[in-house]
Amino acid sequence: MPFDSVPPDVDETPRGHEAPAALVARLACAKADAVAARFPGAVVVGSDQVAIRDDQVLGKPLTVERCKQQLRESSGREIGFLTAVHVVDGRSQRSEQHVDRTVVCFRTLSADEIARYIERDQPLDCAGGFKAESLGIALFERIESSDPTALTGLPLAWLAGALRRAGFPVP
Repeated sequence: MPFDSVPPDVDETPRGHEAPAALVARLACAKADAVAARFPGAVVVGSDQVAIRDDQVLGKPLTVERCKQQLRESSGREIGFLTAVHVVDGRSQRSEQHVDRTVVCFRTLSADEIARYIERDQPLDCAGGFKAESLGIALFERIESSDPTALTGLPLAWLAGALRRAGFPVP
């Protein structure tokens, strides 16, 4: 289906002691609403994702050293990903929201594997310090999810259903 990608220009700063699920739900909604306000009558999809380890939100590492640290701390452990989607239908003024949970189980990683991975995949702008849609998949023992596409930032199985409910013939 043809679509346009529009930056939402939304402040993504967490509020106080905002729970991770509340944060991603709020940001997905804010992104969709911001774009929908600029394009009345359009169907708009907003999405956000957060990585969590032991109730700690993992941001984008941005530097090689911070990425190494994130991956060392994730080695042999489970990381949760919450991916929120908010669909605003400007034609009917209806909206729908969904939060998907995915668990990534890392294998035990050596320092050499971590360094080699970072050098090859450059995941510095990715929450948790890896790209599951790329070489990062080799860091895992398994992924537990009802919709594996959610890990890459957009749960497409749920979104396809939301678009069908909005009247789009998917597929």
